[in-house]
Amino acid sequence: MLRIGLSAPSENRQAVEACDRAARWLTAHGAAVVRERDFANQPMDALVAMGGDGTMLRCAKTAASLDVPMLGVNMGHMGFLTEVEADDLEEALDRLLSGEYAEEARVMLCVTWGDRRFLALNDVVLTRGAYPRLIRVQAQVDGGWAGDYRADGLLVATPTGSTGYSLSAGGPIIAPAVDCMLITPICPHSLQHRPQVVAGDARVTLSLSTAESIRASLQIDGQHCAELREGDSVSVRKAETRVRLVRIRPDGFFDVVHQKLIEWSR
Repeated sequence: MLRIGLSAPSENRQAVEACDRAARWLTAHGAAVVRERDFANQPMDALVAMGGDGTMLRCAKTAASLDVPMLGVNMGHMGFLTEVEADDLEEALDRLLSGEYAEEARVMLCVTWGDRRFLALNDVVLTRGAYPRLIRVQAQVDGGWAGDYRADGLLVATPTGSTGYSLSAGGPIIAPAVDCMLITPICPHSLQHRPQVVAGDARVTLSLSTAESIRASLQIDGQHCAELREGDSVSVRKAETRVRLVRIRPDGFFDVVHQKLIEWSR
């Protein structure tokens, strides 16, 4: 008997209803259902995330740590990471149970700040947040100087994250299979600062300047994780863990990007 984890944000009524609908369908077809409150205590063979990209990013850590495939059902606005729409839920679940799907492994980032570690699927961001002035961030790649930025912030993104915050900040779209990381300044003061693509096995270090009293927010996949002060550093490298995304539809990456960007422009 396959054990399928189901997750939906409680504030999204449509997603919660779809989660209940999926639970009934799975039970009727001989699968066991694991609710999100039991993820830490019960094993599962796959995880179904119902919501938008935020739900996918939140669930990615669980799926990666358990090494199980994750299927995304779009209940949000954009859904770059999700695989199917709500109308195709039962068909997707049937394919999941029968094993009629492909998997796509996505790179994640390991973020170290002091003795704390975080996983990121999309990006790591140092941002001024509520701090009223621009912040100054130095970036190093494998110990070598890469830039001294005075900006609203600086982010390091995976290829998956290139269609997220980095895209809004002027970064390029990168296919998920490319082995790289992307350093993108957020509203830089100097027009000389441009996004940089670095090797996937590089170690990127972001440091707040010690020259002035500044503060910055450390955000991982859109979630505030820590408050940094002058002199603090964050180390970013490719994680050994990857997240396995379930792929059912035949559309290629750039087909999906084109479709989503057209929807976004509307």
